[in-house]
This record gives sequence, C-alpha cells and structure tokens, in this order.
Amino acid sequence: MHILVTNDDGVQAPGLLALVLEMRKLGSVTVLAPDHNWSASGHVKTMDRPLRVRETRLGDGSQALTSDGAPSDCVALALLGVVEHKIDLVVSGINPHANIGHDVTYSGTVTAAMEAVIAGVPGIAVSLDSKPGAGELDYGPAARYAARVVRQVQTRGLAQGVLLNVNVPCIPEPEIKGVRITRQGMRVYRDALDARTDPRGKPYYWIGGEFPTGVEEEGTDFGELQAGWVSVTPLQLDLTATFALAGLKNWTWE
Repeated sequence: MHILVTNDDGVQAPGLLALVLEMRKLGSVTVLAPDHNWSASGHVKTMDRPLRVRETRLGDGSQALTSDGAPSDCVALALLGVVEHKIDLVVSGINPHANIGHDVTYSGTVTAAMEAVIAGVPGIAVSLDSKPGAGELDYGPAARYAARVVRQVQTRGLAQGVLLNVNVPCIPEPEIKGVRITRQGMRVYRDALDARTDPRGKPYYWIGGEFPTGVEEEGTDFGELQAGWVSVTPLQLDLTATFALAGLKNWTWE
C-alpha cells in the first residue's frame, strides 16, 4: 500500500512526523505537506497563481515534499501526477486540536482527506484533542490509533465517497477506553470580534474568542471524546439536506 501523508500545520510539524513513522509500518509512504501553517483554511483549490513543490527533510532526516499550496492543494498535486506512483490512501494529520462538529468545514486536516475522496482515493483525517496551554504534546497514541484505523481500511475498505474523521483524546494511552463510531456533534463557538485601529487611523479586525467547547451527547464525536474514547466519524461530501427536499418542492415559483 502506498500512503500519502499530509497535514495543515506545515511539513515540519511534530504530529506529521509521528504519523509518518507509524504509516511506514503499514506500507510505503510519501509526504507532501504545506510549507507553512494552514490551520482553519477550509477546502482550498488554488487557481490564481502557480504552485511550487520542493524537496525537504523531516526531523528524522527522511525525504519529503512540500508546497506553498494549501493542504487540499497538496493532495491534488500528488494525485494529479507530482507523485509518480499510484496512491492508495491519503492520511492527514496529526492535528494538535480536535476537528469535530462544524470544525470539519474549517479544517485543513479534514478537507485534505476530502480532496482525496473527490479523486476516488480513501481519505482519513487524524486529530488530537489537546487544549490550549497543554505544553509539549505526545502524538504517539494518536499515531498508533491512526494505524489501527488504517489497518481496518486496508482489510475492509471504505464505501465510495466516504472519509473517516478520527479524533483521539489527549490523555495517557492506558486511559483511552478504545474506539467508538460516532456522528458529528454540536460544536459551541465563542467567537468575538477584536476591532483595532492602525497607526494611520484605519480600522482592522481580529476574529478571536475563547476556545470552542461542545455539547456532551452520547454517540457524538464530542461526547465520546470527553468520555475517553477515540472517535471515528464517517463523513461524506454530499451535503444535501434530504429532509427538506419534499417541502421545497411544494414552493410556488411562478
């Protein structure tokens, strides 16, 4: 199996190296990741400028590729031919914070896996549920659980158009209870607008606020993470609100 590893935190992020080390135990690995942080970049396709790809080295001295494009650009570049050999699976991560609920539309980690699915290649996104100020993170448990998920995908396959969003509790590995299959939960954002004035008297803005939380509900990604389980959520790109179709068809358009 040929695995493409990417992320949204930049090619030198420690979470990526931890993931690469585990993926090498399962197959051949190619790395193509952004050359800088693209967190909360969402699903990007760069069309207005050329994209550059260059060689670099990871922290263990191994060779990797990096691009000035977004995470989804990196996946597209690899699948469209920058990487010569056929790619069987794309694994994105390990993000230092959870990607749950509505996060998946913002997350470069998740949308890199989405880009794989668009191209007909299975995609997996992996994140660690750490909190701000947690200090140096141990990505080893998340990487090992990512390997468990990959082994299942190798054995059982994934349905067409489905990607897996994996979130791992940031607790000691012996305290992790296991894996739960979950649905998207409700993320609670506490965004705030910080309006400032530059030295020339012109306004500018930061979007900030407190770190998001969520609604603890059994069976959801947020709820099971809080209970100490690894959350594996199957996602699809079809966002159609099917329950609303019948009602909309009764609207009068004349």
